[in-house]
Amino acid sequence: MGRMHAPGKGIASSALPYRRTPPSWLKTSPEEVVEQICKLAKKGLSPSLIGVILRDSHGIAQVRSVTSNKILRILKANNLAPEVPEDLYHLIKKAMSVRKHMERNRKDRDSKFRLILIESRIHRLVRYYKTAGVLPPNWKYESSTASALIA
Repeated sequence: MGRMHAPGKGIASSALPYRRTPPSWLKTSPEEVVEQICKLAKKGLSPSLIGVILRDSHGIAQVRSVTSNKILRILKANNLAPEVPEDLYHLIKKAMSVRKHMERNRKDRDSKFRLILIESRIHRLVRYYKTAGVLPPNWKYESSTASALIA
């Protein structure tokens, strides 16, 4: 599948191992992994950062193979999930940085065009998350209140 606002048709991706059982050398129990995930979430880390830390520091390649649950599902079960989904959060953050750039560089037409593309992706994602029930139906992205969503 091609990119939304670019001509690329890249298919590069990582391949997960076929075996869904945890590795034999991993001695961490599922309860300990859930405890570590909750501890890292309370520090304010995003689900993807939690996965990176568990992979690099604790040797847990796939949380799902150990706990039979994904990180975000574990966070939702413990009421620690972020209120704004992570991909939407990063798009809003990118739009804010482009807006900040636009304030300093008024004549930059390309960044104005890119901001339109970013915000169209934001609106598309918001529409999806509303129908999926992740965001409330009255949730609305506005550039003036975006800094409050990120902070």
